[in-house]
Formats: sequence, structure tokens, C-alpha cells
Amino acid sequence: MTDTSSLKAFLLEKFLKYVAVDTTSNPFANAFPSSENQLVLAGMLVAELQALGLTDASADERGYVMATLPANTDKPLPVVGFVAHMDTSPDMNGSGIKPQIHHNYAGGDLVLNKKENIIMLSREFPVMQNYIGQTLITSDGTSLLGADNKAGIAEIMAALRYLSENPDLRHGTVRIAFTPDEEIGKGADHFDIERFGAAFAFTVDGGALGELQYENFNAAFARITIRGKGIHPGDAKDKMVNAALLGMEFSAMLPEQERPEYTEGYEGFYHLTSFAGTVEEASLEYIIRDHDNQLFQQRKNRVHRIAAMMNEKYGSKTVAVEMKDQYYNMHSKIADAMHIVSLAREAMESVSVKPMVIPIRGGTDGARLSYMGLPCPNLFTGGHNYHGRFEFIPLESMEKATRVIIRIIEMIPEKYG
Repeated sequence: MTDTSSLKAFLLEKFLKYVAVDTTSNPFANAFPSSENQLVLAGMLVAELQALGLTDASADERGYVMATLPANTDKPLPVVGFVAHMDTSPDMNGSGIKPQIHHNYAGGDLVLNKKENIIMLSREFPVMQNYIGQTLITSDGTSLLGADNKAGIAEIMAALRYLSENPDLRHGTVRIAFTPDEEIGKGADHFDIERFGAAFAFTVDGGALGELQYENFNAAFARITIRGKGIHPGDAKDKMVNAALLGMEFSAMLPEQERPEYTEGYEGFYHLTSFAGTVEEASLEYIIRDHDNQLFQQRKNRVHRIAAMMNEKYGSKTVAVEMKDQYYNMHSKIADAMHIVSLAREAMESVSVKPMVIPIRGGTDGARLSYMGLPCPNLFTGGHNYHGRFEFIPLESMEKATRVIIRIIEMIPEKYG
């Protein structure tokens, strides 16, 4: 396999190039993609794919990039796909990213920004100690880094480069897709499964080294609108209905221990993402998550019950609930295609990566693609602390992710030929 230092240099070069493009998705935009620069990155990626010999690489008007690495064997083999998303999360500033390269990490705290006194404390993020002696990439603490999911893009590109430089490695047809707006739950909205033409695929969108995922949350969005009654406070007795206070009351009726900061593993939650209120009107926005479908339904029902109770207490039109399912647990769709998970597990083990099969405490394009008929488990990229200023990724984990992708492609003729 290709020289380690050469592979790491290529990964670093591409990753730094991609994170320099601000592709923050915008949940409030009506356009698709939701931010212009996603189309800019799409154009860059098409040019790079074509330069690697994937001559059919193209981007459509919505920003979906697709390309084919043709088979170099006559054996009939299943077409495998690899998918990563181009946008970054709107949860944190994604413009003007200034990557910091920490060579030969010695352990302990990392100073990200001396001027702003932004320090990543090892006591808060003890996982850092797993990477002593490695090269850690961070932002300068004034933005996220963008490893979610530009690391996945760089790793796929590095795997394609290796295959283009090693034509003697037998492989079937490989399909590539880079999607927009995954971070706002729209990445699969216009994904053309038939055009993609893969029998199965992998999103390269996971976290720490070794993560292998085929379970994710069921997800819903809820907006609670509360109508109050404004009266001059000097004359408010028995008349005023303060919508902002009713919003606080609504929030207090949800279980405190079922918030993200108190949950892990398969535990679901209610997450208040926005709260704005005056006496006359208040608005609360929640994301509701659970792996278990029955518990997911119970969570949604609880929100409706609380609204009904408050309407009984304060008047029938006081509280209104708008709720929408966003995506579902892909487990039921992968259950009949567990050979894909076995393939990924074996590929990891063959390049000395210990698989960690864990549930996704979130979602990926792969969840929706699985429901659309394309079984699509999730592979690690190597990153940590996504969506925030303390995001980091070890370059060595990116190298391992690339080798896993190559090995999966290499194993398909061995398993299915």
C-alpha cells in the first residue's frame, strides 16, 4: 500500500483546502442547497475527480456531486458507493477557519488561540490522551474545524488517488457521491438513488477511530407556539397571560434528566434548541430523539399531552404544536443486509483498526438513504467534538479511514467474485 507519509501529506493538503471553503448550511434558507459556497466546493470536487480519471464526474443544479470509478475486472460484482457531505453545521461559526497543526502531540492541554486564551483542556476531553505522539488538527477556537464532513471527503479522495495510481488492484465499479445540506436534515431530499446505481454504500461521516454504525436515532422536530395576553402590569391582576412564562412552564414539564447533557448510548432526549418569548407570544423549538421506535412515539405523545394540559388550564388556543418527523433508525433496513457491516468490520480488522459498533446519537444521510432502498452503514472519519470550537481530528486516524475504504473496495472481488 502507498507510503504512509505520502498518504498523510495528501490528506492534510486536501483537508486544509476543503475547510477553507465556508459551506455552513442555513436552516432558514429557501434555496437548495441552502448556501452558495456548497456549489463552489462541488465544482472544486468535480474538477479533482475528473483529474483522478473519473471522467463522468458532475454536479447537478442542487449541488449533488456524483462520479464513477469503472470496474477493471470482468467479474460481475456489486457496485459499492461511498458518500460524504459538503456542508458544515450551523451550530458554530464556519467561516474564516484557521486550522492549527499540532505535530507530535505531547499530551495535556492544547492552546488553540493564545490571543483569545482559548485552551482545549485535557481534563474536559480526556480522549485526547489516546493520541499522544500523533498529529492533531484543530481550529483556532473561533470556529469549528469542519472535519464533519470534510475529513470524509478527503479520505474518499485519497482512496481514489491510491486506486488511480495502482491500476493492478482488481476492483468492481465504485460510485462516489458528495451531498449538500446534510447538517440541516436535507442531504437526501433530492438524492437520485437510481442514478447512483449502487447495490449498497457507506457514509464516511462517523467519529472516532474504529466507529462502525448501523443504528441511529429516530428524529422529530417540534415547534411550540404559545399565545399570551398582554395587559399593563399595573392592571394585570387576573387578566395577564405571560407567554414567556408559559414557555418556561412547558419546558419544566419535560423530564429534566432526559436532556442531551444527561444521556448517552441508546438513551433518547428532548433538546430545546431555541426559545424566544414576550408577554404576547413565545416560541420553543425542540429536537426529539430516540433509538427505540415505541419510545420515540411516546416522546412525541408527551409533547402533545403537555400542550393539551396547558390548553385546558389557560384556554383552548393558548398552546399550538407543530411537529414533523425528520428521519428514522436505519437498523431495520440494515438488518437484512448485515453482510455489509461484516465487510466493513473485516476491512477494519485487516488494517489493524479495532471496530467499535456503536449507535449514532444523531443521524446521517445514510439513515434516509437506507429507507430509500440503499443500505448505507456509517464509517468513522476519526474526528471528535464535532459542531464546536474544540473539534479535532488526528491525521493518523484519517489515514486509517482511507485504508479502510481502500480495503473494502479491494475485498469486494474476494467476497462476491
